[in-house]
Amino acid sequence: MRMNQIRHFLAVMEAGSLRAAARSVGVSQPAITKSIRQLEAQLGVQLVQRSARGAVATPAGKAFLARARIVQAELRKAVEDLGPFQGGASGSVAFGISGQAAMLIVPEAMRQFRRRYPDAQVRILEGVGTALLPAVRDASLDFVVGISVRPAAEPGLACRPLMRLPLVVAGRQGHPLSAATSLRELAGASWIVHYPTGLGAPLENAFAAAGLAMPRAVVRCESCATALALISGTDTLGLVTPYVLQQGFGRHRIQQVRIRESIPAPLLGLYHRRDAPLTAAAAALVQALTASARRFARERQPVTFSRGVQLPA
Repeated sequence: MRMNQIRHFLAVMEAGSLRAAARSVGVSQPAITKSIRQLEAQLGVQLVQRSARGAVATPAGKAFLARARIVQAELRKAVEDLGPFQGGASGSVAFGISGQAAMLIVPEAMRQFRRRYPDAQVRILEGVGTALLPAVRDASLDFVVGISVRPAAEPGLACRPLMRLPLVVAGRQGHPLSAATSLRELAGASWIVHYPTGLGAPLENAFAAAGLAMPRAVVRCESCATALALISGTDTLGLVTPYVLQQGFGRHRIQQVRIRESIPAPLLGLYHRRDAPLTAAAAALVQALTASARRFARERQPVTFSRGVQLPA
């Protein structure tokens, strides 16, 4: 089995046809067809189902696809790890992170990282941790920073605790429920949620602790920008970090709904594969993110809002 054969197979899977895959890797269509057939002959199974509409993976091809992606990713990382021995400090890092966590710790971490790796390519994918974890397993992402909902339910992944993420209830300025003082008064409202029910997410835990059922009118959203737009532009409520309310957008359009119940601060964790070491560049960025999170947690001070009410650190 040759690396070019794996590369060609992955190109076909991504492009959806032999012709498009051949163009993407710069070879002729007969050459990529021959490469796939040789790979199938060596493995003793058919990987690609060809038709007039394109090419799709067979059941065997789908099983092989996940491993092939990991092989290609690990080879790329192995080559990047040789960079320091060749007199360079480049490489690439791809990671996922929840939007609100990114606002708190990524800017400082990137400043630290750039001092060591000024030429490294960095890809950041925003999203909910549970939705991004499959990309860590297949090595599409080096790691994910997200709320640690149920670490034990993530086989094959290690979770490094970073910090507790403070959360408060927020709605638009002038929200009709802005004077509410308890979760019970907010049970009938529309809410933004980021995780499926049953995972023990912050909102679910808060309502359970108050002896209340989860609200029925929910919008599940995995984008921080979209969530903030809905909170600020509709009567939908959501959980945000208090620091969002100090930012330019949040300061003028979003306000805290000061209920007497405390929202449990979830643990922000960094997930990576147990069975594969991080590249030097990825490890450096993990180190920078960890230091940024710890500094934020250590130096976080009470936040004062316009009505003079302080949130405890």
